[in-house]
Amino acid sequence: MKTIRTANLDKLSLRLVEKDSAFIGLIFDADGVRKAQIEGADADDVWRRLHDEAGKANPKYFGFDGARARFLRFFPNGFYSANYTERERDYKGDAKAKLDGTVPLEKAIEESGLGEAVLSVLRATNLLSSFEMIRIQDVLRGPDADTFIRAGARFTMGETKPALAAMERVLRPHDSAKWTVVTYLPFLWRPEEHMFLKPEVTKDFAARVGHRFHLDYEPRLDVTVYESLLDLAAQTTTELADLKPRDRIDVQSFIWVIGGYKKEPEQLNH
Repeated sequence: MKTIRTANLDKLSLRLVEKDSAFIGLIFDADGVRKAQIEGADADDVWRRLHDEAGKANPKYFGFDGARARFLRFFPNGFYSANYTERERDYKGDAKAKLDGTVPLEKAIEESGLGEAVLSVLRATNLLSSFEMIRIQDVLRGPDADTFIRAGARFTMGETKPALAAMERVLRPHDSAKWTVVTYLPFLWRPEEHMFLKPEVTKDFAARVGHRFHLDYEPRLDVTVYESLLDLAAQTTTELADLKPRDRIDVQSFIWVIGGYKKEPEQLNH
């Protein structure tokens, strides 16, 4: 038996071992007591399932069933509830329509002088904080506006790592190298592929459903963080398939409702 991978998860220790061409994942508590064992023929799959199992030990955990139940308490008809559409979907859809109408993706790749149009789209939602808006305004009204917009467009079209690095170079002098800023435009340009990242609420959600994103997250703009976010979005989409999310606008809204709604359903309109 050979140990090929180890990790610590909160107060748990995870170990992946190989034995007779099979892989065994083990979870131990702080006292060295074995808490779970998972077996399989694929090392990466066993390792992923091991993290999923360990995530259930988090005190915040209530799984996708718990998340779904909480969401449906607010919106009994799910993503097609009238109050959901009014509260969570319409304004994001309007911002997407505005972006597509004024700065379509193909135009953003090639043209210059689009800073004010993009700024108007950023102002169309409350996804960025007031401090983030002040700082990105300086970028979009400065000499690096075209560089930022083009890099965001390239990111959207799949040049993830180099485009993320290009955005970071432009944004860091303005203290704007934030996940909220770099994921906003890709999310609206192609919400069927990309995901907006609001860090704290997304980490909270990941812990509640047992996804390792809450451990993978770093404020630093590292492509592996974004890949983990996309994995969380994909898993959430699969888990909610019967509710028929239209795109990741619905997925992002679901995440926000679970972690961001502090009032109870009956208090929302008061």
